[in-house]
Order: sequence, then structure tokens, then C-alpha cells
Amino acid sequence: MKSLLVYLKDYKKESVLGPLFKLLEASFELIVPLVVASMIDVGIAESDRNYVIRMCIIMAALGVTGLISSVTAQFFAAKAAVGFATKLRHALFAHIQSLSFSSMDEQGTSTLITRMTSDINQIQSGVNMVLRLFLRSPFIVFGAMIMAFTVDVKAALIFVVIIPLLSVVVFGIILISIPLFSKVQNSLDRVLGITRENLTGVRVIRAFGKEMDETDKFDRQTDALKKIQVMAAKISALMNPVTYVIINGGLIVLIYTGAVRVESGALTQGQVVALVNYMSQILVELVKLANLIITITKAVACGNRVAGVFDIPAGMENGKGSLTEGEGRGTVSFDHVSMRYHEGGEEALTEITFKAEQGETIGIIGGTGSGKTTLVHLIPRFYDAEKGSVKIDGVDVKEYDLTTLRDKVGIVMQKAVLFKGSIRENLLWGNEDATDEELWQALKIAQAEEFVLQKEGGLDAPVEQEGRNLSGGQKQRLSIARALVKKPEILILDDSASALDYATDAKLRKALREVPFETTVFIVSQRASSLMHANQIIVLDDGCVAAIGRHEQLLEDCEIYQEIYYSQFERSERKKG
Repeated sequence: MKSLLVYLKDYKKESVLGPLFKLLEASFELIVPLVVASMIDVGIAESDRNYVIRMCIIMAALGVTGLISSVTAQFFAAKAAVGFATKLRHALFAHIQSLSFSSMDEQGTSTLITRMTSDINQIQSGVNMVLRLFLRSPFIVFGAMIMAFTVDVKAALIFVVIIPLLSVVVFGIILISIPLFSKVQNSLDRVLGITRENLTGVRVIRAFGKEMDETDKFDRQTDALKKIQVMAAKISALMNPVTYVIINGGLIVLIYTGAVRVESGALTQGQVVALVNYMSQILVELVKLANLIITITKAVACGNRVAGVFDIPAGMENGKGSLTEGEGRGTVSFDHVSMRYHEGGEEALTEITFKAEQGETIGIIGGTGSGKTTLVHLIPRFYDAEKGSVKIDGVDVKEYDLTTLRDKVGIVMQKAVLFKGSIRENLLWGNEDATDEELWQALKIAQAEEFVLQKEGGLDAPVEQEGRNLSGGQKQRLSIARALVKKPEILILDDSASALDYATDAKLRKALREVPFETTVFIVSQRASSLMHANQIIVLDDGCVAAIGRHEQLLEDCEIYQEIYYSQFERSERKKG
């Protein structure tokens, strides 16, 4: 949590002025019982109406001044807390953006969302309350005790006993509560994870009739969250009753002692009222402090979780490569590359070696889980190779600045991802300076021109979040067009035509061979027909290269390729026979 306070540095003035104005308000509040005591002992005792009126005016002035001080303090505290949360959220989002795919996989989306939203909101509330009450409440508690000593030393000794007892209760509950509130947030992560999974997979759930099963699963997780929250709330709820018991016990002793000393003439009635007021102030402030402690406990637990995300190393260090450095634009080479996703797990790729020359088309095929996507993800350095080297233009990808490296590469993922906006806005992700002519050219190559022309607004036709208003094939074609707008040196199509029919797929492959710019194309596909015209086809089997060659060569020599090919073309082959 301490490491996060650096984001308050731009709000030093507010962080100082907020508590100072609160202390000013508290100082006025501590004077009030003395004014009341004077009013009773002098004004009322001597029936001096003018004196009573003067004291009332003084009390009103103290109240108004205290109110102004309080409002000013809350303004500064709120400004500092909101500004702090904004900077923290920006920094956390930027850090999450810098995380490697491995780190993102390990943490999970639901956890990161919770820490970006719920956790930072709790921290913001904690900072706000601390700036407003953390100094004020202890100041009044100890200030009331000191003021009590100025009234009567013997009676004030009761305060010396009460305050340590209250401190033990408060800090004891804090120590027990912090771990519990951390468990509450972790359980909230799991609930959010289930919620997200159900909402994104609602079609699959309904298709298999699993609504009741998923509801039961959600109920079990929310019940677990409820139990932890109830346990934490029960312990926190002890704060108020225990402090009330101690304070009211102290009040009983104080009133009895005061009555005895008034009877003996050692104290006046006004002084007893002042002492009771000081004890009541302590009670009110400790109730506030109890609520503050609960808020701080939650904020500290959430702060530690957010700090835990910052502790995750970015995973990808920038190199210093340049765009023009190397043997040629668009060459890619793998030299004995091995890679695993998590330490201790099996290798996803083992001893991969090949070279793609500028302008070549490289096909990658293999069974499910053979490592096809993993291989192409090493090119833009979404993951780092554990052994060997991946080179672009003769330079190891680890030596490139990440932005420079990824400027060379255009990639279309397995799952087409579009963003809310218009078709034009989505295409401009590839190149924000692209002209309409270049956008239409990319759409034509991607076989998307026809359906975009049919849409009302054309390039300015709306796209819903995740492209919900488009079919699977339309989303894939727009994703391909977005990558083509970039005019990359290296184009990676990761099974990105799976939703296209064979005719459209054939047109797309033909158009890619005729693109008006030089690019090295990597095509990952389960369809042998999509790769038949590639310069090289890499056949993967369980993370290893089974064979590399052209279609005709592999059809003769590679058993795995034959199996894939004939499973798709068996009937046509028989007809030819």
C-alpha cells in the first residue's frame, strides 16, 4: 500500500490543507464545553442574561467557523482522493497494457478488472476518509483528555484508563479484519470471473441447457462470498458496541465522581458538564474512528492487491533495434527455438528452425494443440522464446523496441476482435493516416468491399462492441482489412478465414498474392486448400516440426500432411482415381 502513495505527490497542498482545516474545526469543537461550563457557572448561576447571550454568540461563531473549516477540508480531501485514484487507475492500466501475454494469462481478466474498479474505489474512499478524519479523531480524543485535565486532574484520570482500553479494542479488531477483507476481495474476483464467463458464453450455456447448473455454481460462489463478508462484518461490528460499553462505563464513573466532588466543593456544576461533554466527544469520535478503521482496513487490503499487480514485471524489455537495420525487409528466421508457457510445464514448441524470405508465403498446419498459434505469436514477441532466437531482418526480436517491432507486423488473431465505433474507425487502427482510397483497397483485398458498400453509411456504418452486429465471416474480413491497411512487412493470418466459405477463401488467397506492397505472409490454417500455393508449408506435430516443404513434396513424403489433406479431399481424390 505504501508504494501507491507516490500518486499523491501532485496533491501535496490538498493533502496538507485538508487535515489542517479539520484540525482547526476540531480545535473550535474542544473550546465549546469550556464555553458551556462558563455559561452555567457564571451566566446561569448569577442570572446574568447578557453573559449568557454573549456565550451563545461565541458558540454560534465557533459553530459557523467550524462548519466553514469542515467544508473546506472536505473539498481538499475529495480533490486529493479523486485525483489520486485517477492517477493510480491510469498507471495501473498502463502497467497492465505492458504485461506480457504470459502474465495476463496467469492473472486472469476478472482479477485485473476487479483491481481496476472495485479495489481502486475502495482505496479512493480510504484516502478521502484518512485525510478528513485520521488526524481529527485522535486529535479530539487526546485533546479532550488534555482539556479534561485543565478542568480537574482527579476526574481526568478516568480518561487515562478509558483511552488505552479503547485503543486495544480498535487495533485488535484492525489486525483481525485486514486479512478477512483481503479474502473478501479475492472471493469477489471469483464471482466476477464466473459472471464474466457466463455472460460471454451465454449462447453455449443455453445450447447445452446448462442454465441451472451455472446458476447453482454462481450461487455456491456468492454464498461463499457472503459467508466471508458476514464474518468480516461481524468482527467489524464489534467495534461500536464495545466502544459504547467502555465509554458509557467511563461516563457512569465520571458522573459519580463529579457528583461527589461537586458536593465537596472541589468542582462546579459547569465543570462536570464540561467533563461529560468531553467524554461524549470522545464517544462520537471513536464511533467515527471505528468506521474509519473499517474503511482503512478495506483500503489497505485492496491497496496491497493493486500493489501486487504493479509488482508483476512487464516481462518484455525494450531493445534498441531500428526499422532499417538488417538484411532485408520482411525476412523471418527461427533458429532452434523452444518455448513453454509456464515454468515447469511441457514445451509448447521444441527446436523449431526455418527461414522465410521477403515476399514469401509461409503456411503453418498441424493438429489441434500442435503449437501453430504459439509459433506465430513469437514473431511480434507476444511471448519470448526460452531457447534459440527469432530474428526479423537478421536482428533478434529481443533487440527491437517493441513499438518498432510491432510496426513491422500486421496480425489477425484466431478470434476476430472489433471495437465499438464505425468501420472506418476500426480500419484506422492499422494506420490512422490512411486515406479512404487505401481503406477501400484493403477492404477489396479482404473480400469485404461488397458487404460494406451494402451497409448504410459505408465506411461510417456503426460497429457494436465486439462486432455483435456483424456475422463471423464479416468480422474476420474486417479484421484482415484492418491488418492490410497497415501495409506491414510481415502479415500473420492466424486461422483468420475459418468462418469464410471455400470460394471466398480462394478469392482472398488470390488477392493476397497480388497485394500492391511487398509483404511476407504467414497463414495458419486447418484447411490444406488454403496453403497449397504457399512457398513453404511447415507441418507441426506436438510442438515439433514434422516436415517443411511445398504442397506436392509434403503430399508425397509427410504422413501427417497426407492424413490432413486426404481427410479433407478424400472424395475428390477418389473421383480422380
